[in-house]
Amino acid sequence: MNHPADLLLTGARIHTVDPDLPEAEALAVHDGRIVWIGPDHEAEAWAGPDTERIDAAGRLVLPGFIDAHNHVRLGSDDACVQLAGVRTLEGIHERILAWREANPDAEWIEAEAFDYSAIPGGRMPCAADLDPVTGDTPAIVLSYDVHTAWLNTAAMRRLEVTRDRTDLPFGTAALDPETGEPTGFVKDFAVKGLSREGHRALRHLGVPWASPDRQYGRLAKSLDDAIGFGITTVVEPQNSLDDLALYERARAEGRLRSRIVAALFHPRGTTPEELDDFEAAARAYPGDRLRVGPLKLYIDDVVEPRTAALLEPYTGCGAHRGETFYPAEEFAELLAGLDARGFQCFVHATGDRGIRTVLDAVEHARAVNGPRDARHQVVHVECLDPADVPRFRELGVVACMQPRHCAPEIAGPGKDWAENVGEGRWHKAWPMRSLHEAGAVLAFSSDWNVAEMDPMIGIYTAVTRRPLSGDGPAWQPAETVDVATAVHGYTMGSAHANFLEQDRGSLTVGKLADFVVLSRDILAVPADECPRPRASSAGGAGGVGRCPAGVSPRLARCSGSRLCPVVRGDGEGCPRRTRRDHRVPP
Repeated sequence: MNHPADLLLTGARIHTVDPDLPEAEALAVHDGRIVWIGPDHEAEAWAGPDTERIDAAGRLVLPGFIDAHNHVRLGSDDACVQLAGVRTLEGIHERILAWREANPDAEWIEAEAFDYSAIPGGRMPCAADLDPVTGDTPAIVLSYDVHTAWLNTAAMRRLEVTRDRTDLPFGTAALDPETGEPTGFVKDFAVKGLSREGHRALRHLGVPWASPDRQYGRLAKSLDDAIGFGITTVVEPQNSLDDLALYERARAEGRLRSRIVAALFHPRGTTPEELDDFEAAARAYPGDRLRVGPLKLYIDDVVEPRTAALLEPYTGCGAHRGETFYPAEEFAELLAGLDARGFQCFVHATGDRGIRTVLDAVEHARAVNGPRDARHQVVHVECLDPADVPRFRELGVVACMQPRHCAPEIAGPGKDWAENVGEGRWHKAWPMRSLHEAGAVLAFSSDWNVAEMDPMIGIYTAVTRRPLSGDGPAWQPAETVDVATAVHGYTMGSAHANFLEQDRGSLTVGKLADFVVLSRDILAVPADECPRPRASSAGGAGGVGRCPAGVSPRLARCSGSRLCPVVRGDGEGCPRRTRRDHRVPP
């Protein structure tokens, strides 16, 4: 030992996610990095008079979670009408009316997290569904996945949506097939509305949700939630160069306690000059606190409104099988060009045809440029044809997946996802075990604010594929994974996926001292006894989040930050530790 540790953690069951030393009891930290890890009886040699100590009291310690796809910048907005959990149009009306009563002077009605299944008859919503409860006040309602927007008549006037102007800077307006008039339903919001130009257009048109202060408020709250859930690194997958100032502000104000990897959005039509700007941003932000670099692209949309690209038609929709945003040949050339410049690409793909188009493009890029360790990602991988499962390992493509999305109460029988693809394709749904057994790298994530941020919810769903309530059967249980695999997906898998494995993902000497202490040993119970969740006060999916009882992290540490309180299963935060000696409470 050359110097005493700044921090000494003892009395723990440390699951290192390092095959060279899988388990330990104690670790020592100096200058933000792990300098020793081993048994308790050797730990005292690293103590000095100023060493901060943590007695883990036998708790499980894991590497800090790395959420590989978390929209902390988009976040959830307390100023909006919250529609999470509302299952009927009448319920949406009730929420909006209650909000209007509480906000009588509001110039806009903004709502978030509406569920497509709340609209009767399996149709998409229209302005006439909103007008009775919104009147002449413009209203914009975002879907739970933020891929679509729903406008009332007043908002269509304000946002200049007409039958002759459907290609909007923030989306594509749907037209009534009989009248030719806009319906109030706007597709492609995630692709256009969340882009640099889309946000600028919404701000210019006076939508409060798009203002910089509202954006920062969502980011700051999401960052607080992230460290509270033990997420020490967040990969924010879709940003413009304008958004980097928000992270700088968060860092200056002490809110950037989790590390950030910020991917830059590459919409169709991105110019070579803009790529030069992206490369310059990557050079300007290379650090372990805030790194910029990967590019986010879309090949298709989402299954629920039938806009994902499928190999075969949607059930009950004639020949309709969705569209890709690029012809296959064009996308292959685009990806090859980006690959040649050294960019890592995160490509949103949910449908089996969309996913195959991405894999074909990566194969083309490798043929043109030669193989390299690019670690391009297919993000979501919701409906995957079995023939494409082995291609992930063969092509070095990462499967960035969100286990919560496959929960039966979200995507299972009777829900839009399962009904749209049809029972004959349910075996294709989120094939996590098949990909793992085929040797693919799994990077797990929440997709907040589309789903709850808490990694425990993702782990629970990956292991059980059962409803969050614990009641009801598993959906597609053949594709469950064990707890250790799920933990690996949230730690080393996500680290590898983002070129972070030299510093993060495992508790290893020399790596950053990012770790989390859990209130229950989730590795000590069989998979079928994975703890069932109950409600907590943590925000999730626009409303009250849920987390497995007694499983949420108790204490998280991101090296370079102070010890941070973490939400427990009962919704209460641990007190901030400031004394030199402290013990994690039972």
